[in-house]
Amino acid sequence: MHNNKGHSLDSAAQTAQILIEALPYIRRYAGKTIVIKYGGNAMESLEQKIQFATDIVLLKTVGLNPVVIHGGGPQISQLLSKIGKESVFMDGLRVTDAETMDIVEMVLGGGVNKELVSLINQHGGKAIGLTGKDGNFMRARKLTQTALQENVDLGYVGEIYHVDKKIIETLTQNNFIPVIAPIGVGDDGHAYNINGDMAAGKIAESLNAESLILLTNIIGLLDKNNNLLPQLNQTQVRQLIADGTIIGGMIPKVECALNAVLAGVAKAQIIDGRVPHALLIELLTDQGAGTLILADTPTCK
Repeated sequence: MHNNKGHSLDSAAQTAQILIEALPYIRRYAGKTIVIKYGGNAMESLEQKIQFATDIVLLKTVGLNPVVIHGGGPQISQLLSKIGKESVFMDGLRVTDAETMDIVEMVLGGGVNKELVSLINQHGGKAIGLTGKDGNFMRARKLTQTALQENVDLGYVGEIYHVDKKIIETLTQNNFIPVIAPIGVGDDGHAYNINGDMAAGKIAESLNAESLILLTNIIGLLDKNNNLLPQLNQTQVRQLIADGTIIGGMIPKVECALNAVLAGVAKAQIIDGRVPHALLIELLTDQGAGTLILADTPTCK
Protein backbone atom coordinates (compact mmCIF):
# COMPACT_ATOMS: atom_id res chain seq x y z
CA MET A 1 0.00 0.00 0.00
CA HIS A 2 1.36 3.42 -0.96
CA ASN A 3 1.43 6.24 1.53
CA ASN A 4 2.32 9.72 0.37
CA LYS A 5 3.27 11.15 3.74
CA GLY A 6 6.80 12.56 3.78
CA HIS A 7 8.00 10.69 6.87
CA SER A 8 7.16 7.31 5.33
CA LEU A 9 9.23 8.25 2.26
CA ASP A 10 12.12 9.20 4.54
CA SER A 11 11.76 5.86 6.26
CA ALA A 12 11.69 4.04 2.90
CA ALA A 13 14.81 5.94 1.80
CA GLN A 14 16.57 4.82 4.99
CA THR A 15 15.57 1.22 4.27
CA ALA A 16 16.90 1.53 0.72
CA GLN A 17 20.17 2.96 2.08
CA ILE A 18 20.54 -0.01 4.44
CA LEU A 19 19.98 -2.44 1.55
CA ILE A 20 22.62 -0.62 -0.55
CA GLU A 21 25.06 -0.86 2.38
CA ALA A 22 24.42 -4.61 2.58
CA LEU A 23 25.03 -5.19 -1.15
CA PRO A 24 28.86 -5.53 -1.12
CA TYR A 25 28.62 -7.97 1.78
CA ILE A 26 25.91 -10.01 0.03
CA ARG A 27 28.17 -10.14 -3.03
CA ARG A 28 31.19 -11.13 -0.94
CA TYR A 29 29.39 -13.98 0.81
CA ALA A 30 27.22 -15.22 -2.09
CA GLY A 31 27.55 -19.00 -2.36
CA LYS A 32 29.84 -19.13 0.68
CA THR A 33 29.23 -21.38 3.68
CA ILE A 34 28.78 -19.66 7.04
CA VAL A 35 28.77 -21.97 10.07
CA ILE A 36 26.78 -20.49 12.95
CA LYS A 37 26.86 -21.84 16.51
CA TYR A 38 23.73 -20.70 18.32
CA GLY A 39 24.47 -21.04 22.02
CA GLY A 40 21.86 -22.25 24.49
CA ASN A 41 22.57 -19.15 26.58
CA ALA A 42 21.50 -16.91 23.68
CA MET A 43 18.07 -18.59 23.49
CA GLU A 44 16.59 -16.71 26.43
CA SER A 45 13.25 -15.81 24.87
CA LEU A 46 10.98 -16.87 22.03
CA GLU A 47 11.44 -13.42 20.50
CA GLN A 48 15.23 -13.94 20.30
CA LYS A 49 14.75 -17.35 18.70
CA ILE A 50 12.32 -15.92 16.13
CA GLN A 51 14.79 -13.13 15.26
CA PHE A 52 17.54 -15.73 14.84
CA ALA A 53 15.31 -17.89 12.61
CA THR A 54 14.39 -14.85 10.48
CA ASP A 55 18.06 -13.87 10.12
CA ILE A 56 18.94 -17.40 8.95
CA VAL A 57 16.14 -17.36 6.36
CA LEU A 58 17.26 -13.94 5.07
CA LEU A 59 20.89 -15.09 4.75
CA LYS A 60 19.80 -18.17 2.79
CA THR A 61 17.48 -16.10 0.59
CA VAL A 62 20.26 -13.66 -0.45
CA GLY A 63 22.56 -16.50 -1.46
CA LEU A 64 24.61 -17.50 1.59
CA ASN A 65 24.72 -21.09 2.84
CA PRO A 66 24.11 -20.96 6.60
CA VAL A 67 24.78 -24.16 8.56
CA VAL A 68 23.46 -23.99 12.13
CA ILE A 69 24.88 -25.87 15.12
CA HIS A 70 23.02 -25.22 18.35
CA GLY A 71 23.78 -25.65 22.02
CA GLY A 72 21.39 -26.23 24.88
CA GLY A 73 23.45 -26.24 28.08
CA PRO A 74 21.01 -24.25 30.25
CA GLN A 75 18.09 -26.33 28.96
CA ILE A 76 19.95 -29.57 29.83
CA SER A 77 20.82 -28.26 33.31
CA GLN A 78 17.18 -27.31 33.88
CA LEU A 79 15.88 -30.79 33.06
CA LEU A 80 18.64 -32.46 35.10
CA SER A 81 17.72 -30.38 38.16
CA LYS A 82 14.05 -31.37 37.68
CA ILE A 83 15.01 -35.04 38.08
CA GLY A 84 17.25 -34.14 41.05
CA LYS A 85 20.59 -34.46 39.27
CA GLU A 86 23.35 -31.90 39.72
CA SER A 87 25.22 -30.49 36.71
CA VAL A 88 28.99 -30.94 37.08
CA PHE A 89 31.47 -29.14 34.82
CA MET A 90 35.19 -29.62 34.36
CA ASP A 91 37.18 -27.10 32.29
CA GLY A 92 33.90 -25.76 30.93
CA LEU A 93 32.70 -29.21 29.77
CA ARG A 94 29.73 -31.11 31.23
CA VAL A 95 30.58 -34.38 32.98
CA THR A 96 28.18 -36.82 31.26
CA ASP A 97 27.27 -40.22 32.72
CA ALA A 98 24.86 -42.59 30.92
CA GLU A 99 21.73 -41.08 32.50
CA THR A 100 22.89 -37.54 31.69
CA MET A 101 23.63 -38.62 28.09
CA ASP A 102 20.00 -39.73 27.71
CA ILE A 103 18.86 -36.29 28.89
CA VAL A 104 21.35 -34.58 26.54
CA GLU A 105 19.97 -36.52 23.57
CA MET A 106 16.40 -35.74 24.60
CA VAL A 107 16.99 -32.00 25.02
CA LEU A 108 19.39 -31.38 22.13
CA GLY A 109 18.22 -33.90 19.53
CA GLY A 110 14.56 -33.60 20.48
CA GLY A 111 13.53 -30.34 22.11
CA VAL A 112 15.95 -27.60 21.07
CA ASN A 113 16.68 -28.96 17.58
CA LYS A 114 13.04 -29.44 16.61
CA GLU A 115 12.05 -26.01 17.95
CA LEU A 116 14.71 -24.25 15.84
CA VAL A 117 13.86 -26.30 12.75
CA SER A 118 10.18 -25.45 13.22
CA LEU A 119 10.84 -21.70 13.69
CA ILE A 120 13.05 -21.49 10.58
CA ASN A 121 10.39 -23.33 8.55
CA GLN A 122 7.61 -21.10 9.89
CA HIS A 123 9.56 -18.05 8.70
CA GLY A 124 10.06 -19.22 5.14
CA GLY A 125 13.15 -21.45 5.27
CA LYS A 126 13.57 -25.17 4.63
CA ALA A 127 15.40 -26.49 7.69
CA ILE A 128 16.29 -30.10 8.42
CA GLY A 129 17.39 -31.25 11.87
CA LEU A 130 20.32 -33.64 12.32
CA THR A 131 22.48 -35.18 15.00
CA GLY A 132 25.82 -36.88 14.37
CA LYS A 133 23.96 -40.20 14.43
CA ASP A 134 22.17 -39.34 11.16
CA GLY A 135 24.14 -41.09 8.45
CA ASN A 136 26.94 -41.39 11.07
CA PHE A 137 28.07 -38.01 9.79
CA MET A 138 29.82 -36.86 13.02
CA ARG A 139 32.14 -39.62 14.25
CA ALA A 140 33.43 -39.18 17.78
CA ARG A 141 35.63 -40.85 20.36
CA LYS A 142 35.85 -40.38 24.12
CA LEU A 143 37.52 -37.12 25.13
CA THR A 144 40.36 -37.81 27.57
CA GLN A 145 42.21 -34.50 27.50
CA THR A 146 40.86 -30.96 27.84
CA ALA A 147 42.60 -27.64 27.26
CA LEU A 148 43.69 -27.65 30.92
CA GLN A 149 43.97 -31.28 32.03
CA GLU A 150 45.18 -34.61 30.72
CA ASN A 151 43.67 -37.98 31.63
CA VAL A 152 40.29 -36.60 32.65
CA ASP A 153 37.20 -38.81 32.74
CA LEU A 154 34.20 -36.78 31.62
CA GLY A 155 32.09 -39.86 30.89
CA TYR A 156 30.30 -39.79 27.54
CA VAL A 157 31.91 -36.55 26.39
CA GLY A 158 33.43 -36.93 22.96
CA GLU A 159 35.68 -35.25 20.45
CA ILE A 160 34.93 -35.37 16.74
CA TYR A 161 37.51 -37.14 14.62
CA HIS A 162 35.58 -37.21 11.32
CA VAL A 163 32.79 -35.18 9.71
CA ASP A 164 31.14 -36.59 6.58
CA LYS A 165 30.53 -33.30 4.82
CA LYS A 166 28.59 -34.90 1.93
CA ILE A 167 25.34 -34.93 3.90
CA ILE A 168 25.61 -31.22 4.75
CA GLU A 169 26.69 -30.24 1.25
CA THR A 170 23.82 -32.23 -0.31
CA LEU A 171 21.34 -30.41 1.92
CA THR A 172 22.73 -26.91 1.28
CA GLN A 173 22.94 -27.49 -2.48
CA ASN A 174 19.26 -28.44 -2.46
CA ASN A 175 18.28 -25.22 -0.67
CA PHE A 176 17.91 -26.80 2.78
CA ILE A 177 19.30 -25.29 5.98
CA PRO A 178 21.00 -27.96 8.16
CA VAL A 179 20.31 -27.51 11.89
CA ILE A 180 22.72 -29.75 13.79
CA ALA A 181 22.61 -30.96 17.40
CA PRO A 182 26.16 -31.54 18.76
CA ILE A 183 25.83 -35.27 19.42
CA GLY A 184 28.53 -37.50 17.96
CA VAL A 185 28.46 -41.24 17.37
CA GLY A 186 31.20 -43.66 18.40
CA ASP A 187 32.41 -46.71 16.46
CA ASP A 188 30.27 -48.79 18.85
CA GLY A 189 27.17 -46.75 17.96
CA HIS A 190 27.13 -45.00 21.34
CA ALA A 191 26.16 -41.32 21.48
CA TYR A 192 28.69 -38.77 22.75
CA ASN A 193 28.00 -35.32 24.13
CA ILE A 194 30.11 -32.88 22.09
CA ASN A 195 30.84 -29.32 23.18
CA GLY A 196 28.76 -27.26 20.74
CA ASP A 197 31.57 -24.84 19.95
CA MET A 198 33.97 -27.70 19.21
CA ALA A 199 31.37 -29.33 16.95
CA ALA A 200 30.81 -26.03 15.11
CA GLY A 201 34.56 -25.58 14.66
CA LYS A 202 35.04 -29.09 13.24
CA ILE A 203 32.08 -28.70 10.89
CA ALA A 204 33.40 -25.30 9.72
CA GLU A 205 36.81 -26.91 9.05
CA SER A 206 35.33 -29.84 7.11
CA LEU A 207 33.21 -27.52 4.94
CA ASN A 208 36.10 -25.08 4.44
CA ALA A 209 33.67 -22.39 5.60
CA GLU A 210 34.16 -18.71 4.93
CA SER A 211 33.28 -17.87 8.51
CA LEU A 212 32.55 -19.47 11.89
CA ILE A 213 30.25 -17.36 14.03
CA LEU A 214 29.74 -18.24 17.70
CA LEU A 215 26.58 -16.57 19.05
CA THR A 216 26.65 -16.46 22.83
CA ASN A 217 25.37 -14.35 25.74
CA ILE A 218 28.38 -12.04 26.12
CA ILE A 219 29.39 -9.02 24.03
CA GLY A 220 32.65 -10.72 23.00
CA LEU A 221 35.98 -11.40 24.68
CA LEU A 222 36.91 -8.90 27.37
CA ASP A 223 40.23 -7.84 28.85
CA LYS A 224 40.80 -7.72 32.62
CA ASN A 225 39.24 -4.24 32.75
CA ASN A 226 36.09 -5.53 31.03
CA ASN A 227 36.85 -3.73 27.78
CA LEU A 228 35.90 -5.49 24.55
CA LEU A 229 38.79 -7.02 22.58
CA PRO A 230 37.64 -6.42 18.97
CA GLN A 231 40.35 -8.52 17.24
CA LEU A 232 42.78 -11.20 18.35
CA ASN A 233 45.37 -13.35 16.64
CA GLN A 234 46.79 -16.72 17.71
CA THR A 235 49.59 -15.33 19.90
CA GLN A 236 47.24 -12.95 21.71
CA VAL A 237 44.70 -15.72 22.38
CA ARG A 238 47.37 -18.03 23.85
CA GLN A 239 48.62 -15.19 26.04
CA LEU A 240 45.11 -14.38 27.36
CA ILE A 241 44.51 -18.04 28.28
CA ALA A 242 47.91 -18.28 29.97
CA ASP A 243 47.42 -15.14 32.08
CA GLY A 244 43.90 -16.11 33.17
CA THR A 245 41.98 -13.44 31.23
CA ILE A 246 40.10 -16.15 29.32
CA ILE A 247 38.75 -18.74 31.78
CA GLY A 248 36.21 -21.55 32.25
CA GLY A 249 33.68 -22.14 29.50
CA MET A 250 35.25 -19.45 27.33
CA ILE A 251 38.40 -21.58 26.89
CA PRO A 252 36.82 -24.29 24.68
CA LYS A 253 34.95 -21.52 22.80
CA VAL A 254 38.13 -19.60 21.97
CA GLU A 255 40.16 -22.77 21.34
CA CYS A 256 37.66 -24.00 18.77
CA ALA A 257 37.56 -20.59 17.04
CA LEU A 258 41.35 -20.54 16.88
CA ASN A 259 41.63 -24.15 15.67
CA ALA A 260 39.12 -23.41 12.92
CA VAL A 261 41.05 -20.42 11.54
CA LEU A 262 44.34 -22.34 11.81
CA ALA A 263 42.71 -25.12 9.76
CA GLY A 264 41.72 -22.76 6.95
CA VAL A 265 38.42 -21.14 7.95
CA ALA A 266 38.87 -17.50 6.91
CA LYS A 267 37.74 -16.01 10.23
CA ALA A 268 35.87 -16.74 13.43
CA GLN A 269 33.69 -14.31 15.35
CA ILE A 270 32.36 -14.47 18.91
CA ILE A 271 29.30 -12.21 19.08
CA ASP A 272 26.37 -11.43 21.37
CA GLY A 273 23.34 -13.44 20.28
CA ARG A 274 21.09 -11.37 22.57
CA VAL A 275 21.50 -8.32 20.30
CA PRO A 276 18.52 -8.13 17.91
CA HIS A 277 19.57 -9.41 14.46
CA ALA A 278 23.21 -9.78 15.57
CA LEU A 279 23.92 -12.08 12.61
CA LEU A 280 22.77 -9.56 10.02
CA ILE A 281 24.71 -6.76 11.72
CA GLU A 282 27.86 -8.88 11.74
CA LEU A 283 27.64 -10.20 8.18
CA LEU A 284 25.83 -7.56 6.14
CA THR A 285 26.71 -4.15 7.61
CA ASP A 286 29.78 -1.99 8.17
CA GLN A 287 29.39 -2.47 11.93
CA GLY A 288 31.38 -5.44 13.17
CA ALA A 289 30.27 -6.89 16.49
CA GLY A 290 32.02 -8.88 19.21
CA THR A 291 35.52 -10.33 18.84
CA LEU A 292 37.09 -11.33 15.53
CA ILE A 293 39.70 -14.13 15.68
CA LEU A 294 42.21 -14.52 12.87
CA ALA A 295 45.16 -16.87 12.39
CA ASP A 296 47.91 -14.29 11.85
CA THR A 297 48.19 -10.52 12.10
CA PRO A 298 44.67 -9.12 12.44
CA THR A 299 43.31 -7.17 9.49
CA CYS A 300 40.15 -5.09 9.19
CA LYS A 301 36.78 -6.72 8.54
